[in-house]
Amino acid sequence: MSEKISVTFSNGRTVEYEKGVTLLEISRDAAHRYTTPVVAAKVNNTIRDLQNVLEQDSVVDFLDLRSEAGMKVYQRSVTFVLIAAAQELFPGSEVTVEHSLSKGLYCELHHGRDIMPEDVEKLEQHMRQIIEEDRPIVRKTLPKAEAIEMFKAAGQREKVSLLEQFDKENVNIYYCGQVYDYLYGNMTPSTGYVKVFELKYYPPGIILRLPEKDNPNVLPKFVENPKLFKVFKEAAQWGNILRCAYVANLNECTGKEDITDIIRVAEALHEKKIAQIADFVASHRDEVRVILVAGPSSSGKTTFAQRLNIQLRVNGVWPVPLSLDDYFVDREKTPVDEHGEYDFESIEAIDLELFNSHLARILSGEEVEMPTFNFKTGQREYRGHRIKVDKSQPLIIEGIHGLNERLTSSVPRHCKIKIYISALTQLSIDSHNRIPTTDARLIRRIVRDSEFRSHDALMTLKMWPSVRRGEERNIFPFQEEADLMFNSALIYELAVLKKYAEPLLQKITPDNSEYSEARRLLNFLEYFIPVEDNEIPQNSILREFIGKSCFEK
Repeated sequence: MSEKISVTFSNGRTVEYEKGVTLLEISRDAAHRYTTPVVAAKVNNTIRDLQNVLEQDSVVDFLDLRSEAGMKVYQRSVTFVLIAAAQELFPGSEVTVEHSLSKGLYCELHHGRDIMPEDVEKLEQHMRQIIEEDRPIVRKTLPKAEAIEMFKAAGQREKVSLLEQFDKENVNIYYCGQVYDYLYGNMTPSTGYVKVFELKYYPPGIILRLPEKDNPNVLPKFVENPKLFKVFKEAAQWGNILRCAYVANLNECTGKEDITDIIRVAEALHEKKIAQIADFVASHRDEVRVILVAGPSSSGKTTFAQRLNIQLRVNGVWPVPLSLDDYFVDREKTPVDEHGEYDFESIEAIDLELFNSHLARILSGEEVEMPTFNFKTGQREYRGHRIKVDKSQPLIIEGIHGLNERLTSSVPRHCKIKIYISALTQLSIDSHNRIPTTDARLIRRIVRDSEFRSHDALMTLKMWPSVRRGEERNIFPFQEEADLMFNSALIYELAVLKKYAEPLLQKITPDNSEYSEARRLLNFLEYFIPVEDNEIPQNSILREFIGKSCFEK
């Protein structure tokens, strides 16, 4: 008689299965409870692909396309289909996955000539053929040495270097037909799961357009992001300047003790860019009265604003900072989100009428008593703090809503310069595995919350989905409104943040639903050789997160 195991589902129901049953088999029994395809599962709060077998009693929560983790599996699998199609259609070619763009992934196809629209059309047709065939995506666990030899033979040097540095005996390789790859994360069981996508010709590359979890059955409207694309291209150029396109390159510099030069050049690139922005602002000093600095969480807005202030003074411009936090509405007037929680990231959480009234009065030369928001009582107070500026002194306003014209509607557009700041990492794991900018910012925030806000990693991970929803609503739709963009990522930073973030993430236990995300981030950080922070200058943006910044009050 076969041995049985108990599987408990997220709804509390327990079912017995034969020991050795696959998650794919179990998912078929549960599929009727989901409105979109199940693509992976949480087993005891650890994410597994559906090829896994169960050998013991387990708690299973299936992941469909309406979950963040499920959508990542979907996107990764579509990308693999793109890689496979390119290798079959253009033998000897190489796809590089560069970065996110316009609700998709910007990729480049390297096959000895410029990509043409007809190439993109053929590539999409071949992808759809592979998906129609519903080819199995097979995971094989191989000894690391064998995988290294495979990638050596394929000429994929960055994967070889990465695996040589990887401190594990075995690695998972995924196959789609004859095409194989090492991919960071889980995959769907077959290609038939990934029907919703589109390839868009976007010279010199292509955009792999993807659905979103809120509406996974259709593609979102395409929105051009030319300014953001330019910053991403600049980030790639910075990676080339530093000779660190991939994690393996960075690790090699660390091993050779060349990391000090990497830190110095990366910081010099930041300083040069901030100085150029200050020069631009100074060249418009006769009309610019307000400088707005906006960006998503943990992008380094505060340090950037301080450094910009200094560079403006070098140009003879003496700006005055104005804090948006002091213009929060009283707590009882704060809007709530769809979950009934206070939505402090909504623009309606700011007293726009009072803020714009004060702006107009200040810019007309009037002395104004400024409010101070008491975060303990949730009330606005007046403590005698007054501001008066002359026409040569612009205001610097830092906050997430800076790009939204509603925030400063009392100030004519030509009197404002809007600066967008985000951490658009120049580094990739390898040519097929990019580092999402959201992951870099999340790790920054985990470290900062622990250092300065008495929040453990568990609390940060619990809050992060709400933070991300706020960014999608209040920041990203206004990116292209910026006059200038600044990339706050430092190519070496994840190697520094590793020693701070790992012990914080390791404290999250399997009984927490956030455990799977903590493990994902810990697995990601394993790729990096740690770097000490003693060489990092005190005015570095990274100091905003790890401490000892010269701008700390």
